[in-house]
This record gives sequence, structure tokens and C-alpha cells, in this order.
Amino acid sequence: MDSDGTQDARGTHANPVPRPAGPPQMPAMPPRPPAAPGVPPMPDGSAFLAWLRAPRPQAAPGVWRFGHRPRPEEEPEQIPTRQLLSGAVIAFLVGWLAWSLLWNGYLGGWWVLPLELFTPDSWRHSDDRVGNAVLWNGYYTLIAVTIMIVVGRLGRWGEIWRRFGPSAWSRTAPTPERPPAPEQDPAEWPQLRAAGAVDAAERLTAEARTGLMRDVDHARITRAWQGVRNGRNSLATFTGAVLQEGAAACAHPSGARDLPTRLARHDLVTGQVRLGTTADDARNPYAYRGAGLGLDPDLLGTSLLAVGPAGSGKTGTVVRPLAEMLCLHALAGRAAVVVIGAAGAGLGPADAYDVVVQIGNPESVYDLDLYGGTGDPDEAAAVLAEALVGDLAEPHQGGDTRRSTTVLAQLLGPFHAVHGRFPAVPELRQLLDGAPGPLATLRKGLQDAGQEALLRELDARERQMGRPGDVGGVLADRVALLDRPAFAGFFDTSGQSRPFSLRALDHPVRVRIDLPQRGHADASRMLARLVLAQFSASVAVREDRSLFACLLLDDATGVVTPEAVRSIQRLRSGNAGVVLTLRTLDDVPRPLRGPLLGATGCRMALSGLTPWDGQDFAEVWGKEWIDATDVTDRQIIAETPAGKALHMVRRVITGKAPTARAVTVRQVERERWSASELAHGVPPGHAVLSLTNVKGEHAPPLLVDLRG
Repeated sequence: MDSDGTQDARGTHANPVPRPAGPPQMPAMPPRPPAAPGVPPMPDGSAFLAWLRAPRPQAAPGVWRFGHRPRPEEEPEQIPTRQLLSGAVIAFLVGWLAWSLLWNGYLGGWWVLPLELFTPDSWRHSDDRVGNAVLWNGYYTLIAVTIMIVVGRLGRWGEIWRRFGPSAWSRTAPTPERPPAPEQDPAEWPQLRAAGAVDAAERLTAEARTGLMRDVDHARITRAWQGVRNGRNSLATFTGAVLQEGAAACAHPSGARDLPTRLARHDLVTGQVRLGTTADDARNPYAYRGAGLGLDPDLLGTSLLAVGPAGSGKTGTVVRPLAEMLCLHALAGRAAVVVIGAAGAGLGPADAYDVVVQIGNPESVYDLDLYGGTGDPDEAAAVLAEALVGDLAEPHQGGDTRRSTTVLAQLLGPFHAVHGRFPAVPELRQLLDGAPGPLATLRKGLQDAGQEALLRELDARERQMGRPGDVGGVLADRVALLDRPAFAGFFDTSGQSRPFSLRALDHPVRVRIDLPQRGHADASRMLARLVLAQFSASVAVREDRSLFACLLLDDATGVVTPEAVRSIQRLRSGNAGVVLTLRTLDDVPRPLRGPLLGATGCRMALSGLTPWDGQDFAEVWGKEWIDATDVTDRQIIAETPAGKALHMVRRVITGKAPTARAVTVRQVERERWSASELAHGVPPGHAVLSLTNVKGEHAPPLLVDLRG
């Protein structure tokens, strides 16, 4: 069936991924396993049904919604327990004293005046003993109840009842949840029943009750049903697939229905992954305190920047959980993910990905397409120039990048016209060096093909060689970093390898790219810039933007360039985002730090940040108005002998002179988090995180415990 892109992901099979030379040949679909790999079957579906029916109320951005209990926006004023109980006891004693004085007649007869005013004399002076007893006892009861009401309000007995009474016990005791009505039960698939697909709904309900359905299955079938509602799939095809395969219907092209292992908590109904717990700290808004922190594609769609020193947990507590979440979304047909990091960085096992590109490793099954899968020489030149010299361009100018794009286009266009492909790394290096043999061969091929326009391009390149300011030599030196024995089998364009192209992001593909940072740090940074540039160019031309695309770059040192910042700003409109981690903002040129923080909607400062890095975060987070309380103690001077004696006794008892306290409350403006607080006030294992989703809703900087 037409599976809304979940059946035909390019670049996830044994054949080569698409190359510029032509369209790929799609092999037959591999057989699908009967169950999720590595996940034993459950005896029943009680755990799955409980998870599916759990409450997920609407909440502010970043709140983990699974089982969340909303809190008020402002912290209610709560009287300390000791003060509350002591006040209640004193109020009770006062009421008891008032009743005793009244009952024993110490207050005189004024308290019977209301009775005399509102009742006739015949009632009070009657010989009927029963009537007199009813009258006077009722009046005593009314007075006692009045005293109790007054004393109860003064002593706040109602607050004591709410805090310590049975109502508080019921809040702490677990209450059994009743199953929802069939029309509101997600396990009954009411949306399918309403559309007439009753048989498919019955099959899926039976699969859930018998333990054959997982959270990924539910999310994947829900995604396929959205394709039916949008008109991309037919109802008959969807129903037939569900009736035939049950919970395994509409499977990912890899056949996988789950990841081999999970280290983080995921909720695929809301699409969130839990990263930690918002600290119960006075600097956090009251509604967030103690709540779980969950990120989803709506937040990553504005991109995330995490900064923290080595060992602060960027990879283990941020990148790895997000990579897991996006891989699960890819299995559900919702996302395409590319994860880049150093080899052995702990970004997940290889069998959790469809494509693993191990650059510099001879055992790597896949290669990386140096030109991003495009057949346009100008586009290939622009992407390659960004990778080669993007870090050399002056911020906000990019002159070196534009000149480099022109030089590369003058060579790539003629080469592609003659050979039907782009040059490999050694061939490109020779052309940039101006080697006479390759240039002469290229010229002869153009003359034989009658490509006069491209001959003029080649003539212009030859005239510029050797002139002052020509960037051809710089480009050749940069390409030489890839023309090393360790990369001899990579970046091949002759069709002998299996290059992966980021054009495959039209489909729910899971990709991991391992960079050879040990011994090839400069080449690794260049390749990271190349993948980021290719990612930005690919997501901009996708046909189906309902699929969320995300690039996770572990250690973006040397990757942030002027063009990269501009491309990050454009990703939100293409339903895409990036996650970047840095050890320090010093790895970014000073003129680009502000634009980078402004281009990313989610910003994270981890524990151990330097004060100068904290200053940049403090500036972008801005200031807020708060109530500042000033307390002034003024000594009281007694003027009379009795007052002086009383003050002397008080000083002997308390050890302090009598004072009068003056409290002043005023509004002041201060930084949400100062540079000093970010550098010295964030505990180990914590981070300060601000969030913005694609709808524009935002959360202020939150202190988060990433270990929770």
C-alpha cells in the first residue's frame, strides 16, 4: 500500500543510495519479522493499555505530559504548619473561655437581649417545661455554633482539615482508574470506527489486548491513518493491510518495530522523550517545579544549542536520548534523523540505524556522497565551498565562500558534462592545483562535445590561476585533507561504492555518520560542515514536509559559519531542525555567537560553564521584573521610666535591643540568570534550559536536573 513514505525509504537497503548519475534501483522489500527484534512477547496487553489510557493533559512547552498533574501559575500562600496549628489551638482556647464565661454568667444578662427582642414574653415565662427547655437549649446551641464558626474562621480550621483531613489522604492514596467509554478509549480506535473501518479497529483492539502491539506500532499505524485522512492513502488499502498484518501493518522498510535497546523514557503518543526533572527551585516558575522535562519535534523544530564542558553530559544526557526519540519517530514514519559524532562516541548501537557511515573505516558498508546527491554543478559547488572554506569567511560577508563557489563551479560543470559525474577527491585536487594533464583532457572533451559555454568557464579558471587573491590554492589545500590514505576508499564517484546521499531525507531514514576525529580533526570538522550544508540544502527542496527532519551534531566545533547560521534560521519553515553541542562558545567566532543564540529557539547551558560563556546566555535570556523586599530594623528609644524598664527586661530575655521592623516592597529589573549564577550556581548534573516551539510558545530559563 502507499504508506505515506514509510515503505520506500531510499538509502536503507543493500544497494547504493541514489547518486547524481541516475535514479536508484529499489530492491524487493526484505521479509518483516513477526515481532519487534529484541522485545519478548507479553502475556497480555494490560501494561500497554494502561500506558495508552494514561492521562496526558495539555501543558506548557517542555513539560512531560505523561501522567502530569497541572499546577497553578502562581505559588499559593501557605501558612507554616507550626503557625497554623498554634493559631488553631489558641482560637479554640479563646472560644472555650468565651463559652465558659457566658455559661457561668460572668458576662451578665446582655447575651439574652436578642431572645427578648425577637420572642414574646409568653414563650419565656410559660409554665410549659418542655417548651422552655426547647427554647433555651435551642438558643444556647445557636450561640455555641456562632462561637464555633467565628473561632473556626479565626483559627483556620478549614485549612487544617484540607491539609491533614481525609481529603488529603485520598490525594495520596492510589485510586483505581475506570476504563474510559468506548467512544473515548484510544485502545478501541474510535477514529477508525467513525470512518467505517470497523473490522480494522476490531483487529487492532484485539492485538492490543493480547499484548501484540507496542507503542511504536500504535504511533506508526496512527501516522498511516493520518495519510488516509489527508488523501495520500486509500481507506481500502489501509484496511486490507491492517486486516492482513495486524499490529505489524505499514511497517518501516527495515522491518524493525522497535529499537534494540532504550536508555531514556519515551512517550510516542505525545512524541516526547524525558530528559530529566525541573528542579524545585525558587528561580523556576511555580507551574514547572517538580515536573518532568520532555522534548518533542515541535521544540526541536526551532533547533537546540547545548553548551557545556567535557564531562558535563552533553552526549549521554542530551544527544543520545534525542537520537533515540527521533529513531523511534522514524520507525513510526514521522521523522528522518541524521546523527553525527566521533567514532565510539556512544550515539547508539549500529543496528538502531538503517545507514551507518564510518568514514575512514575500511569495513564501512556505506560511503558519503561528497556532492549531496545533486546533479546541478552550481548547487554542488555552493555546498562543497561551504564545507571547504566556510570557516575562513568573514562573518556577515562570506566573500571567500562566494569566490570559492565560483571557482568550483568553473571546474565541476565542465567535468560533469564530459564524464557524466563529478570528480573524485584526487581528481578535484589535481584540477584545483592546475595540473596541465587533467585540464588538457577536460578541454579536449569539451571541444569534442561542442560545449562552447563550458569552454569559456574553463578558460576563465585557467586565466585566474596564479593571480594574487586566487582561492584555487586554498581549496586545493583543503581538499588535500581528504586525499589521504585513510580515506582512499571513500568519496568515490565512479559507482564502485555505496555513497549515502542526504536526498534520502524525503523518507523516514535513520542515519549515523562516524567522523575520524582521532588523527583527522581538521578533516572531521570539514566533513561536519559538509553534512550540515547538505542537510540544509536537502530539507529545503523536500516535497513532503510533513516528515520532520533533524540533524544531531555532537561537538559542533568549527562548524558554525555565517552560512550555517543563516541556514539554521530557515530550517523551521521546512519542518526541520538541528541539535548542536559545544564545549564552549569560544569555539564560535565572536561575531557569530549572538546570531547563533538568536537563530536557535532552545538554548541549554550545562553545569561548569565559564563566566564569559554565561555572559552570552545572560544577554540572550534578558531581564525580568521582580518584587524586591527591603527590611529595615530601627531601634526603639524609650522616653518614660516604665518604658526603659520594660526595654531592659526585654533585652535581658532576648539579648537584643527592642526594634521596629519596616518592610518595603518595590519592583526591580534583574537578569533571569546572571553570568555568575550560570558559572557557579548550577549544580553538577544540572542545566539551565530555555525552550521555544514552532508555534512561538516559549518557556523561560529553567533549572533542570538531567539525572532525574
